[in-house]
Amino acid sequence: MNSFTSSLGQPMDRVDGVAKVTGRARYAGEYPEAGLLHASVVSSTIARGRIRAIHTTAALQVPGVVAVLHHLDRPRISSYDDDYSDADSAEGSPFRPLYNDRILYSGQPIALVVAENLEIARYAGSLVTFDYEQDEHRTDLLSELSSAYDAPAETPEARGDFAQAYAAATTQLDATYVTANEHHNPMEPHASTVFYKPGGALEIHDKTQGTQNCQDYLHKVFGVPKEQIRVLAAFVGGAFGSGLRPQYQLPLAVMAALHLKRSVRLTLTRQQMFTFGYRPRTQQRVRLGLDAKGQLQAIGHDAIGQTSRFEDFTEHLVEWSGMLYRCDNVALSYRLAELDVYTPLDMRAPGAGSGMIALECALDELACAAGLDPVELRRRNFASNNGNEGKPYSSKELLACYDQGAERFGWAARSSSPRSMRNGNQLVGWGMAGGVWESMQMKASAKACLGADGHLTVSSATTDIGTGTYTVMTQIAADAIGMDVADVTFLLGDSSLPTAPLQGGSFTVSSVGSAVRQACQVLRTRVLESARALYPALATVAAADMRLVDGHLLAAGERIPLADIVAQAPEGALQVQIDAEPGSRREGFSTATHSAVFVEVQVDESLGSIKVTRVVSAVAAGRVVNPKTARSQILGGVVWGLGMALHEEGQTDHNLGRILNHNLAEYHIPVHADIGEIEVIFVEEEDEIVNDLGSKGVGEIGVVGVASAIANAIYHATGKRVRTFPITLDKVL
Repeated sequence: MNSFTSSLGQPMDRVDGVAKVTGRARYAGEYPEAGLLHASVVSSTIARGRIRAIHTTAALQVPGVVAVLHHLDRPRISSYDDDYSDADSAEGSPFRPLYNDRILYSGQPIALVVAENLEIARYAGSLVTFDYEQDEHRTDLLSELSSAYDAPAETPEARGDFAQAYAAATTQLDATYVTANEHHNPMEPHASTVFYKPGGALEIHDKTQGTQNCQDYLHKVFGVPKEQIRVLAAFVGGAFGSGLRPQYQLPLAVMAALHLKRSVRLTLTRQQMFTFGYRPRTQQRVRLGLDAKGQLQAIGHDAIGQTSRFEDFTEHLVEWSGMLYRCDNVALSYRLAELDVYTPLDMRAPGAGSGMIALECALDELACAAGLDPVELRRRNFASNNGNEGKPYSSKELLACYDQGAERFGWAARSSSPRSMRNGNQLVGWGMAGGVWESMQMKASAKACLGADGHLTVSSATTDIGTGTYTVMTQIAADAIGMDVADVTFLLGDSSLPTAPLQGGSFTVSSVGSAVRQACQVLRTRVLESARALYPALATVAAADMRLVDGHLLAAGERIPLADIVAQAPEGALQVQIDAEPGSRREGFSTATHSAVFVEVQVDESLGSIKVTRVVSAVAAGRVVNPKTARSQILGGVVWGLGMALHEEGQTDHNLGRILNHNLAEYHIPVHADIGEIEVIFVEEEDEIVNDLGSKGVGEIGVVGVASAIANAIYHATGKRVRTFPITLDKVL
């Protein structure tokens, strides 16, 4: 009688997949409306200075141009004294587009042309010219290291005596690594479509990872009541952190709509996608000390990152060095250098993506210096406690990651000597690295409602940036209430829905998923309570023993139409909203995902060209809700790590203070031809502490460790250490 089978833990297809591949899914810049105006941003061509004059006559004479907005002719916006921050703001004074005559960075939006169509707007924008008063600028991190200052971040305090332990170490390593600026470049450019409604209400389709963050931001910036602002993001074509903060196209589009009292769309060009946040360039010095037994005695990690002159952007860059391995003497420092650039922004695995490059490359160098296998060195220094916090891990199957990853890769057959493995003219190298990412949980809300037709609707204001949120939330809801996934609809991407945190940090499943699970569990109990009023035979049935199948409640041999239960239930009884918070059990533990990445590269001995031929990524992330979408996340993370290692670099002409390769032809990202075989292993890991689902999230961990594993493999292939990323063939040669 009971045909229900839980989909939790099953490799279910995406519920939104058909809409995406058939074109039914609409993105922020695709919503139509009759009379919709189009806007185009005009960007600064200098990196620092002031605007002395603006020439708009030629643009305004173009037929179809409706307005040209700039700092001298625009509606009122917030002043520097007002709260212009958002939920992901860095410390400082957030950027205000079109605020005044100051130029803070090259590519800054300094005018907005609004026209009847996009072509006219873009053309007219090319006719707007400016007279500048140009000031000297600084855009090179490595030239400004001496002016760096302590970052306003909670870097873990030193423990033990690093200097003494390092001096006494049998094997020492002192190495400096440099990582590049890296830009998000999702497939969908940033866009905002603002529908101006009667009475001044705004319905906005925005590319964002937080609809309620954007709603709150616009409320503060423009003084529009929150109930007059609705932000939607039904589908997002990738974001990787670029949508955590409202990007400048959003306030500009709203500014134009309020000024003209008409609907406006603003889509950034691919070049303009390089004119806001990015993963910042870093210089990192790592010092490691090892004793004769292969035990780490000292870890020192000193990092300098870049930021803008108006905000202090910080990320968790050095913390990982104090928590991943066991060591009693640790000294960490993190400083910032101000430059005439836009503020950096969280990018997939922020901090860990860059910081773990330095740590894991240094550990490989240390292993070679000590004559130890890189996996063995990591085994000997396994930490069951987080040394930064002095807490045990809720679970940490990192040793199993080493075991299973090494076995699948065939690591035992590795020759330890560099340049000792080859395939014809190709030098073959094998490298590996560990990975770690914090497993967080935020407060979140969800609403569950059972209809008379037996269909369950669950909702939360979270977003789906391509990670599979629609799907996994459907699975969690169906499992919690005891229903088939076909009878569940999950709604998201709407600021009017129950509160949700920004989608980022790999905490969406743990946060929103926990709220969904709890709401559906409560609703399941209420359904049973309502059914008991009709069927006393259900008095002894537990909620866990009932199923909702084909519009019926099945329990104790009864098959009760859900329509009957809904009809007789008190008003609102079968509608539940839950606010879920992190459980108190977490407080005594440190929670994190871990991984081990094994890589094979082939380097052409004559040309220096590098090909990553094989990757095995073994991941311990607690309970995996959907192995299919989770595997896709790890695959994408590996590709991303390959880009960090070999391709991605925002190249700046420091004489102009301008990014040169601001397009996808010259800003190299991995393509199909760059990718070899990738195998993903999900190591079994049970965790009853991290959250009720036991799930840790996988969005970030797939990136961490990949770039360093590739760098270590390149050394093994060639015998040459390259410490400046990306590793291009000229550096290898």
